[in-house]
Amino acid sequence: MGQNGRVPTDADPDQTPVVIGVDVGGTKVVAGVVDAEGRVRRTAHRSTPGRRVDVRMIEDALTEAVQEVADGAPIAGVGVAAAGFVDADGARVRFAPHLPWRGEDVQQRLADRWGTAVLLDNDANCAARAEWAFGAARGTRDALMITLGTGIGGGIVSAGRLIRGRNGMAGEFGHMQVVPGGHPCECGGAGCWEQYCSGNALVRDARARIGLQPTLLEELCDGHADLLTGPMVTEAAEEGDLVAREVFAGIGEWLGVGAANLVAAFDPEVVVVGGGVSAAGDRILEPARQALVRSLVGAAHRDVPPIVRAELGNHAGLVGAALMVADEVGYER
Repeated sequence: MGQNGRVPTDADPDQTPVVIGVDVGGTKVVAGVVDAEGRVRRTAHRSTPGRRVDVRMIEDALTEAVQEVADGAPIAGVGVAAAGFVDADGARVRFAPHLPWRGEDVQQRLADRWGTAVLLDNDANCAARAEWAFGAARGTRDALMITLGTGIGGGIVSAGRLIRGRNGMAGEFGHMQVVPGGHPCECGGAGCWEQYCSGNALVRDARARIGLQPTLLEELCDGHADLLTGPMVTEAAEEGDLVAREVFAGIGEWLGVGAANLVAAFDPEVVVVGGGVSAAGDRILEPARQALVRSLVGAAHRDVPPIVRAELGNHAGLVGAALMVADEVGYER
């Protein structure tokens, strides 16, 4: 990192300028150089310090990742996909359940620090933008994006346009209340959808099953439920463990119920599911499809949209962020 934490400005002028997308999640930062066709050329990773730290620690992690992935090339612009409520101007992160930003002018702070154009949006909006342009929703007019990770995010494409809403906060599906008085949520509410359908929900539900019946999960965590992790649940499910598979199916059921509410509201052509939990594929998507049909009003009298896995995987957010800034600066490679 350069002096005072800035990205060095002594880039090699003979190198082709690059556009960088940065995805800032609840547990990690991923920066990537993205070309004009949406291909990720190289990436850099950093851990996210969490929501109880100084915002400078988050911005230091972003800076380190941007510097590493630029690898000395001039930077045409950086798009930042943040897991939080980004205002309508794309300037501030008003609130982030899993990050420390609380109204900071993130766009200007990072633009000043990096010395280049910076655009900011919610991570799920960026993922929706990427999947519509290059992935599972391409060729559609109306699409919904649901991202399943630490929590739930969402994005809405209507008539080929990303819908951000009056405050820039449209698509915060994860904090719809689905169970009044239900599990407490990091947002301060209770019974939010993401408390029943997310990576956190997956681990919590799996831990609750330890000791109730024989399961590989107990072996993987040495009998200590608090040591059980999401990858352990995935490993057990892949080994055919019934308990782990039931936990995934339960997450899928909740995914379908929530998707039915969204489909009733927006009537999309397709529902794209991304984020880390989507790596389970049909283990959660098939129960979701069944629950969607059961829960959707008038399902027998309409074209029920398919629920499909995102094609861009964990890179969707950074690809969409890079696309956003590339459009702004007129980047062509």
